[in-house]
Amino acid sequence: MVPNSPAAPPATAGTAYRSVAELTGAGLWDQVIDEIDGRRIRIGDRWLVDWASCNYLGLDLDAEIIDSIDAQVRRWGTHPSWSRMLGSPRLYPMIEEQLTALLGAEDTLLLPTISQIHLSVIPALARGGHILLDSRAHRTIYDGCVHARGLGATLTRFRSGNAEHLAELLSALPPGTPALVCMDGVNSMTGNTPDLARFAAVCRDYDATLYVDDAHGFGIIGERAAGDATSYGRRGNAVVRHYGLDYENIVLVGGFSKAYSSMLAFIACSTRVKEHLKITAPPYLYSGPVPTAALATALKGLEVNEVRGDALRDDLHRKTRRVLDHLDGLGVETPNESGYPLVQIPLRNPDDLPAVARTLLERGVYVTLAPYPGVPKDQVGFRIQLTSAHTDEQIDDLLVLLSDLGTPLLRRR
Repeated sequence: MVPNSPAAPPATAGTAYRSVAELTGAGLWDQVIDEIDGRRIRIGDRWLVDWASCNYLGLDLDAEIIDSIDAQVRRWGTHPSWSRMLGSPRLYPMIEEQLTALLGAEDTLLLPTISQIHLSVIPALARGGHILLDSRAHRTIYDGCVHARGLGATLTRFRSGNAEHLAELLSALPPGTPALVCMDGVNSMTGNTPDLARFAAVCRDYDATLYVDDAHGFGIIGERAAGDATSYGRRGNAVVRHYGLDYENIVLVGGFSKAYSSMLAFIACSTRVKEHLKITAPPYLYSGPVPTAALATALKGLEVNEVRGDALRDDLHRKTRRVLDHLDGLGVETPNESGYPLVQIPLRNPDDLPAVARTLLERGVYVTLAPYPGVPKDQVGFRIQLTSAHTDEQIDDLLVLLSDLGTPLLRRR
């Protein structure tokens, strides 16, 4: 997915088309993948190492996960074609029960995708009141907020990461005004989290609901305790538990499409909110269901997480640290302060992006590009996503490439 911040100014049609054409020509944009082999991908006759995958735990390649599909498909068919309003295969409540326990929430509701959730749940929770949006929130959150605005809500942005600015805006609202605060958990570009405990406290002070999208955190970060082996915490039960919080005034949105490599998303909320969404959220009422194979791999993924998820996360942390420590030794800037497996690398000159993309392709490296206007000009560069399925030899080669790019092209601290 191309990163996109609603804070970035829109491009003219001409600028956008020229940019996409340049980057497509560089071979790291809008490509058809012909084959995979572990974390290698083939585009045409060229093999590259895939650093653009968000399959953080490597469960897309896990034999135990893959083997779970056949029995469920034979039982349920490929795609039982009811909307959830009409009927849910037993797999849905089985996943919701296990997921609710993992997250430590009162309840959960499964829907197909996070994008669908934002477009339907944000308007349902806003209720025509006031939405306060983190200025760097993911584009799909922004789209949901704009849809809510079209249905009568008022939309205001607060400065990203600035709980004091949020408190100032909330304090200015008329008493009794419904308020919904929308933000990311693990940011999809920087790899960092906000001080969620501080934001949750502000929201409680002003009786606002905090709506958090933790697409990149669920499955990776989780509850913390003394003696944890890494900064990720344990169990991968997402940013709310990572900060030691309960779900009072918090609605958590997450998905299985990244760490769990399955097409499925969820809302963790109170049972009261869940029942409200079952009569107000169009994806529950009208959307086609998630394919059986995705439900099967999500269910098996939860079992695998309980048995060996922490070992996968420990390995992922080790591999991510290798890259971050190498960048630190080179004096190269990255906004990643968390150690989580999203490593954005800005360029000294944003105009160098097509040339850098071609160099990466020539060296057999496939990454996520971050072009303007998807990100501000001072953040143009590329993003590396580490997974537990990457080999140390692949990381060795990546570190050599980063050294070779080095000072002339990568921004220094």
